[in-house]
Amino acid sequence: MTNPDDKYRGVAVPTGRAHRLFRMGGIAAGIAGGVAAGGFRQLATGRRPGMADLLLTPSNALRLTEGLAQMRGAALKMGQMLSMDTGIVLSPEMTAILARLRDDAQHMPPKQLQAALNAQWGEGWRRRFASFDVRPFAAASIGQVHRATTLDGRDLAIKVQYPGVRASIDSDVDNIAGLMRLPGLLPRGMDIAPLLAAAKAQLHEEADYRAEAAHLRRFGALLAEDEAFVVPKVQEDFSTDAVLAMTYIASDPVDVLADAPQDVRDRAARDLIDLVLRELFTFGAMQTDPNLANYRVEPATGRIVLLDFGAVRGIDAAQQTAFRDLMNAGLDRDDAAIRAAMLEIGYFGPATPPQHQALIQDMFNTAMVPLRLDQPFDFGTTDLLERLRDMGMMIGNDRDLMHVPPAETLFLHRKIGGMYLLATKLRARVNLRALLDRYRAH
Repeated sequence: MTNPDDKYRGVAVPTGRAHRLFRMGGIAAGIAGGVAAGGFRQLATGRRPGMADLLLTPSNALRLTEGLAQMRGAALKMGQMLSMDTGIVLSPEMTAILARLRDDAQHMPPKQLQAALNAQWGEGWRRRFASFDVRPFAAASIGQVHRATTLDGRDLAIKVQYPGVRASIDSDVDNIAGLMRLPGLLPRGMDIAPLLAAAKAQLHEEADYRAEAAHLRRFGALLAEDEAFVVPKVQEDFSTDAVLAMTYIASDPVDVLADAPQDVRDRAARDLIDLVLRELFTFGAMQTDPNLANYRVEPATGRIVLLDFGAVRGIDAAQQTAFRDLMNAGLDRDDAAIRAAMLEIGYFGPATPPQHQALIQDMFNTAMVPLRLDQPFDFGTTDLLERLRDMGMMIGNDRDLMHVPPAETLFLHRKIGGMYLLATKLRARVNLRALLDRYRAH
C-alpha cells in the first residue's frame, strides 16, 4: 500500500558533474535501447523504421521526461525552455513531448534541504524561525519554495536552490545538446551553438539568487504605484546567492479568474499584455518565463501577484527600435517594411531561401490580424492559436530551414506566447490595437 506521506519525502537531486553525467547517460542509454527494440519489432513485421519515429515513441518520451524531472537543474530547465519552441528548432513531435515538463519538478527530501540550508545559513538556523515548513509549496527546475515565519513575525516565502545546480549548468546544457543532435530531431547541419551559449548564460543568471533579488527590487520599484500588480519584497537578512527570502503574499492561482465576470477577465488580460509592452518598450527589461504559476491573484485586492524574476533579460535601445519598427510595419500592413524589420531582428537571414522567408512572414501577418482590429479581440472564440501552431509545425517540418533566430527573439516569443495562452484560458476580450498604439511613437 502506498504511504500518503511519500509525496513529501521527495527525490534527492543528483549532485556533482560525474553523477549528473551518469544519470544523463542512463537516460540516453534507455532511449537507445528503446530505439533498438522498436527497430527490431518493426523490421520483424516487414516495415523499415525511420529514426525519428523510433526516437519519439511513448516509452522514450516517458524515459526523457521522467529522467529530466528527477535531475532538475539546467537539464530540466532546458527541457522546459525547448518545450516553448514552435517548430523553429525542434521537430513538433519533440516539442509536444517536452511540453510535459512545464509543471513537472520533484522536490528534494528534508535531509537534503537541511544540508543545503546549513551550507547557506549555518547550523542552528531553525532557531531564527518561529516555524519553517519543510514541505515546499512550490517546486521548479532550479529551486523549491517554503513558507516560514520569523521570530519577529514576518511571513516569508523562502526559495532554496537545489544543491549542485549552478556547478552543473554548462555540462547539463552540453548533455541536452547531445540528445538534441540525435538523428531526426534537428535539421542536419543546423548550428545551435549560439542558442546553447545564450541558454547557458541565462541559466547562470537564473541560478544567481542575488541577481534575482536585484530584479525583484527593480520591478517592485517600477510597479510600486501600479494598482494592477503587486511584487514580493526581498528580505535581505535571509537572502544569499542560493537562498531568496521574500514576503509571502496570500494568493490564488491565476486560473481562478476563468470563472470571474467578463470585465474582470478582460482587465486581467489587458493589464498583463500591457505589462509585456511596457517591459519591451519602456522598462528595457522583461521577465521572460511565461509559466502560469508565476502569476497569481490576491483575493483581497484583485491585484495580480508577479513571481519568479530569475529569467529577466535586458532589452537595449537598438532592440526596442527594431521591434517598434516591426510593430509599426505590421500595423500599417507594409510588407516591405515588415521584411526589412524581420531581417534586422534576425527572424531569417539574407541567405534564407525566399520561400522560407515568405512562410515566416506569412506567420507574422497571421499573428498580426487581432492586433490590427479597432475593436476588442475575443480570445475565447478564436482558432488563431491553433492556426499559428499549425503554421509553426509546417515551418518546423521543413527540415531544410537552417536559420535559428537570435536567442533574445526566442525568449521574447516565449513570453508573448504565454500571454496569448493565458488570455485564451481567460476567454478575455481585449482591444489590442488600442494597447499597441500607446507605444508606436519613437
